[in-house]
Amino acid sequence: MTQPLDIKSVAAVVGGRFEPADDFWGGIKSIIRLNPDFPVETVQGLEEFSHLVVTWHFHKASPDDVALHARSPRNNPAWPPTGTFVHRNHRRPNQLATSFPGLLKIDGLDLHVTDLDAIDGTPIFDVSPYFPEMGPRGEVRAPRWPGEMLKHYWSEANR
Repeated sequence: MTQPLDIKSVAAVVGGRFEPADDFWGGIKSIIRLNPDFPVETVQGLEEFSHLVVTWHFHKASPDDVALHARSPRNNPAWPPTGTFVHRNHRRPNQLATSFPGLLKIDGLDLHVTDLDAIDGTPIFDVSPYFPEMGPRGEVRAPRWPGEMLKHYWSEANR
């Protein structure tokens, strides 16, 4: 059932944070530097969008960190054990993440962004504009624990 997929990164994160962290990602500014072999026309029109959809790899995580079992988020026993595909961290099988950073400006093939929760050197596998029409439809529901866990995720980093 599983099939290999050979993909190459299209960009890398430059700047921002240099080490992974659980919280305080708000206001972090970084650059998504697209591969220099892409023509600048690949970003033509992107400046009209406020946010991006970015797929990236937890490159500092080890494949040994993958956890294919139920466990409490952040090992907090106050939150119920949940399966691998309920967590949004590096312990997933392909160690991929999707983020929705704000696009500040474009300079050639450098996409200046804020609130990208990936660190310096992170390989980026896809970048696209966020279309509100492609977001969730209907009522969005979630249990209480993600809100408790992520209470400080977007709080401003102390500097």
